[in-house]
Amino acid sequence: MSRPALLTLCACVLVAQGMVAAVNLLIPQLAASSLRPGAGELLWAVDAYVIVFAALLIPAGALGDRYGRKGALLGGLALFAVGGAVSALAGDPAVLIAGRGLCGAGAALIMPATMSVLVHLSPPEQRGRALATWTLAAGLGGLAGNVGGGLAGEFLTWRALFWAVVPLAALLALAVARTVPRTPARPEAAVDPLGALLLAAALLALVYGIIEGPGYGWTSVRVGSAFGAGAGLLALFVVRGLRAARPLFDPRIFLSRRLRAGALGIGAAFFGLFALFFVNAQYLQYAKGFSPAVTGLAIVPLTVGMAVVPRYGARLQERVGPRLPVGLGLGLIGAGLLLVSTVGADTPYAVYALHLLVLSVGTGLCAPSLTLSVVASLPAHQAGLGAGINTAAREIGAALGVAVVGTVLASRFRGDPTDPAQVAAFTDAMGVALRTVAVALLVAAATVVAGYRGGGAGREA
Repeated sequence: MSRPALLTLCACVLVAQGMVAAVNLLIPQLAASSLRPGAGELLWAVDAYVIVFAALLIPAGALGDRYGRKGALLGGLALFAVGGAVSALAGDPAVLIAGRGLCGAGAALIMPATMSVLVHLSPPEQRGRALATWTLAAGLGGLAGNVGGGLAGEFLTWRALFWAVVPLAALLALAVARTVPRTPARPEAAVDPLGALLLAAALLALVYGIIEGPGYGWTSVRVGSAFGAGAGLLALFVVRGLRAARPLFDPRIFLSRRLRAGALGIGAAFFGLFALFFVNAQYLQYAKGFSPAVTGLAIVPLTVGMAVVPRYGARLQERVGPRLPVGLGLGLIGAGLLLVSTVGADTPYAVYALHLLVLSVGTGLCAPSLTLSVVASLPAHQAGLGAGINTAAREIGAALGVAVVGTVLASRFRGDPTDPAQVAAFTDAMGVALRTVAVALLVAAATVVAGYRGGGAGREA
């Protein structure tokens, strides 16, 4: 694969992933804007992107396999630009939410298309390192979103952030057209509209339930109905997949221990990372007194391990298989969360940055092996589907991480974190929430490691 093509694909990933995080730092500005959104509308302005993104990832990846990944990528960038323009022009909350949903649909096409093009164009012996580069771009996207959102929140406006999406998407589309070669379309590949609709609706309901759980309560009728609908629709999808002549995909692919371990591991890693992202901005602004711009920059230490370690994680996996880098990486993420759970208002930032570095190294070490586990468990012509499963696992894990840490934090702290007299109580509650997430992650890590039974990087053991 040419370097310009690789850089272009990674830039697409970075922008799409960055918009997941950027809006979180603009919530105060949106709340005070002329749109006058209510609390529910504000939540949907943030979550519409994530919900649509996660719901459409797997069908979007399968569509790319059938009609061509480059076309899917260009279509996703076009949707992304339109969604950015609609969001920037919004005159009421409903239009903003619709624009965010369009951006999420665009991202659902972008993410699996970039990975499947990369897999198709990389020789097998270089695939692990190429996926390490993709993983780096995805990780840096979340950090770039934090930095960009913080800077926009302090020096620009929320409309400026959404307007910036339009020329960015146009430039990326031009770069894709010029540098990324077409991969073969497979007209014989099944699209299965009914199966795609069932799966998208199931994921939509499940992610909605996860996001709404902290606010409405996990035992509320609203959340219980969402989970019930998601489980029922998922069961219908499985039945159709087993009986249909040409299903969206055969559910029996999940009989692969390697694929299950990879998907669970990816979800666990992002469960931990996004739990941190949720409390990071609050801790740095309320406990440390940082401005939004400095808050965005203060998480930059997470880039160090993500930038340097993935290539070594990929090489280690090539030599000894995935168990060591995955187990060690997930263990370091859990350890980093436990370290962050000990900080208080008086903790020096340098100490906090070192804790972030532990998390960063863990992510960089395990992510390439986990991604390759999913992609290599499927034949090459289903690379888009594999990429969709990989990214859906990331987004569901991220949504769960935010939901769990938010629920525990809310149950332990009901005061005002902006009140200096209550900061200590806030950081204590944050510590309990992060320790809860860390324990859950480490339990998942043990399950993931048990799912690997030795063998090479890309083989089903």
